Amino acid sequence: MHEGILSTPFDFAGQTGKYTGKVREVYSFGDRIAMIATDRISAFDVVLPHPIPFKGQVLNQIAARFLKATEDIVPNWVESVPDPNVTMGKKCEPFKVEMVIRGYLAGHAWREYKDGKRAVCGNSLPDGLQENDKLPRPIITPTTKADQGHDEDISRDQIIQQGIVSQQDLDRLEQYTFALFERGTEIATTRGLILVDTKYEFGKKDGTIYLIDEIHTPDSSRYFYADTYDELQQQGAPQRQLSKEFVRKWLIEHDFQGLEGQQIPEIPSEFIRSVSDRYIELFEKITGDKFVKERQENVLKRIEDNINKALKA
Repeated sequence: MHEGILSTPFDFAGQTGKYTGKVREVYSFGDRIAMIATDRISAFDVVLPHPIPFKGQVLNQIAARFLKATEDIVPNWVESVPDPNVTMGKKCEPFKVEMVIRGYLAGHAWREYKDGKRAVCGNSLPDGLQENDKLPRPIITPTTKADQGHDEDISRDQIIQQGIVSQQDLDRLEQYTFALFERGTEIATTRGLILVDTKYEFGKKDGTIYLIDEIHTPDSSRYFYADTYDELQQQGAPQRQLSKEFVRKWLIEHDFQGLEGQQIPEIPSEFIRSVSDRYIELFEKITGDKFVKERQENVLKRIEDNINKALKA
């Protein structure tokens, strides 16, 4: 039996709903929510069968730190962090787009560019770029938030034309996205890192736009090591990066990319431990702090007790 939180079977007094995502479980209490970061891990839009010990704690604590560090730019949903795996705050109505922003030509944007496309979500890109090159300027490449199936690229004009977000609100979301990315870049620089790309999610409550969900975590962002970036780029070599890309690489090497008919490979306990260690390494590199492992015995009772205390406070 692998340690870690795979699910949370809670039924709180005053609970008005529960939503289970790929990684988080969200409990509603009227106009408040408790968001629990489990130790589930997803890749290729598939949740893997084994939890990664301490992964939820890593993500929740990184997100809490960066939300605090950006609250002067945009208000966020957080009211308290009563447990290492839990954040509580305002229940907002989410905008149906994710604001993806890219400073470098990597990942999905590179694959589109390599296939000959010179426009990504309405952004024109020059000829002659190589994988992981710095873009002339950061670009926003939004995606839809699909209730079912995969998210899809969408342009600013399409968002407005389809009535997904009003032009006034979209202007504000773009303003916030650029400012948050600039702040994230500044913080990453102090840690010897490059913030390559990331995504932000926003919601609205009582007419106010709030930053919601997590930000600048290794699950939602890609980082390169700054000290080797130029040398590796000149060599045309892969960049050293901080993200969960190493999990995707292992799955690809074991013939799994989430395609129809493919089976999730058996994941050995040694690999699970190595993923846990890697997430802890990510935490320490991104934050500059030593990671303190919370006890894993009776972890569900600890979470339940801390949420109950927060609800009464």
